[in-house]
Amino acid sequence: QVQLVESGGGSVQAGGSLRLSCAASGYNPSRLNMGWFRQAPGKEREAVAAICSLDDNTLYADSVKGRFTISQDNAKNTLYLQMDSLKPEDTAVYYCAADDYYGVCGARLLRVASFAYWGQGTQVTVSS
Repeated sequence: QVQLVESGGGSVQAGGSLRLSCAASGYNPSRLNMGWFRQAPGKEREAVAAICSLDDNTLYADSVKGRFTISQDNAKNTLYLQMDSLKPEDTAVYYCAADDYYGVCGARLLRVASFAYWGQGTQVTVSS
C-alpha cells in the first residue's frame, strides 16, 4: 500500500515562493508515476504537474508552466513542487498523488482518474 504525506504548505503574498514535499512509502518510488494536483473551494480537483516513471518525462498544467517545477529525489523517496511567482489564483489544497502504471504516460499524467493513491493535502494560500 502506497502512503503519501505532504508538507510545506502555508500562506504567502503574491509573487512569493513555496516548496511542497511529498514523502512516499510502501513502494519503490522510482516505479511510480507521481503528480501534484490542487482543489480550490467550489472547484474540481485539477492537475498541476506530474512525472512519468518510465522516462522521467514531466507535464505541467498551462496555468503553472514557467512558474512551478516538479522534481523527485528517489534516494529520499520524496517528490517536490517548487512554486515561484505565486498568484492568488494558486490558492488551493494541494495533493500529492501516485500510481503504479508503468508505460508511456502521455496525457494520462494530468488526469485525476489516472492516480490511485492520494495524500491528505496541504493548504496553500496566496494573498494579493
